[in-house]
Amino acid sequence: MSRTATLRSSPAIAIVGAGIVGAAIAYALCRRGAHVTLIDRAEPGRGCSYGNAGALSPGSVAPLALPGLARTLPRLLLDRESPLHVPVGYLPRALPWLLRFVAASRPDRVEAIAERLAAVNADAIEHHVALAREIGALDLIRRTGHLHVYPDEAALAKDAFAWSLRERHGVRVERLDRAGLEALEPGLSPRYAVGMWLPEHAAVVNPFRYVQQIVRAFVVRGGRLVRDQVRAIEPDLPRGWTVATGEGRQNVDHVIVAAGVHSGALLEPLGMRLPVESQRGYHVTFRGVASPVSRVVVLADRKAFVTPMEQGFRIAGTVEFGGLARPANPRRSALLARFAREAFADVAGAEESHWMGHRPCTPESVPLVGPVASRQGLWIATGHGHLGLTQSVNTARLLADAILEGSPLLTPAIA
Repeated sequence: MSRTATLRSSPAIAIVGAGIVGAAIAYALCRRGAHVTLIDRAEPGRGCSYGNAGALSPGSVAPLALPGLARTLPRLLLDRESPLHVPVGYLPRALPWLLRFVAASRPDRVEAIAERLAAVNADAIEHHVALAREIGALDLIRRTGHLHVYPDEAALAKDAFAWSLRERHGVRVERLDRAGLEALEPGLSPRYAVGMWLPEHAAVVNPFRYVQQIVRAFVVRGGRLVRDQVRAIEPDLPRGWTVATGEGRQNVDHVIVAAGVHSGALLEPLGMRLPVESQRGYHVTFRGVASPVSRVVVLADRKAFVTPMEQGFRIAGTVEFGGLARPANPRRSALLARFAREAFADVAGAEESHWMGHRPCTPESVPLVGPVASRQGLWIATGHGHLGLTQSVNTARLLADAILEGSPLLTPAIA
């Protein structure tokens, strides 16, 4: 057998980043016979994967930037309770990214972006269920749907464009009145009078344990897990690539950079600038009380997701562009806690834990998944924003097909 054929069937691959995206890619490649090393300085799943809302949302085809953003953005930035926040001191640094963000909100761009998101999200829940069954984590996935709730018809009308996008892409949606909301979630505050029900959506009730299970299954299959800092990624002409860590240098055929918001720093020495900003997300987990919801409930007027977890429940949301160095803003998580207490009466006395994580976000809300142009063997998988959990398994399948079979990807090579 030729060396080329050997590399195609069982190449050596290093993956940098052991969040949900990197873990899913590592498992998919290892399962299909590749020699895979998964590298992360932290425990697998301890980054933004640890604190997400747990929602599996294949119907999330509407990007963050929607038509009308240019008109509403100044007001959003000035409102302290806005779901989108940029600290004044960070605004100059965020401005170039924000300008691209606004440009992505043009109607024609949004339609094209929705097409791409629908393709990345296709059959995501079925693929997660198949993976969870294979690794013994099926108990973590609950197919109980998502319920988006609004105070009134006027509030729902503001989201009409996004709901139209979902329906045009085949997402099953049912409109509910107050009686319908109460039938699904009897503990919901009277504040909410109308809702949109997505019965085919799902949730993961412990995203951290899900990542851990995937990585455990990866290691059982013969994958190698390295807890170390990646210091450099360098071309190695005879072999492909060299990944330098504290424990030494590893020569591989392919490198996949799936390090979330830290991917850009790893690629800058190679002359690459990724259009990825930290979409700082917050959550509050309530323990010591029964969950007031039995499924994902989206407080649509607050852009917050409430999810039952293995222990208690979690409210997660807000978008804050403040970079990597700035400490967490306790006002943002306190705001979420207030929203939860206003929406559900039976959470008095619950123990709260607050968290902030860095979700990698592109201006178009479309992840960067694919090969780097003119850098054979170098691949990127980042920029999934708040859909990293949903899109992780499909990202893994796409990259495994591309690397091992030469299958085309949904997007062109990344410059």
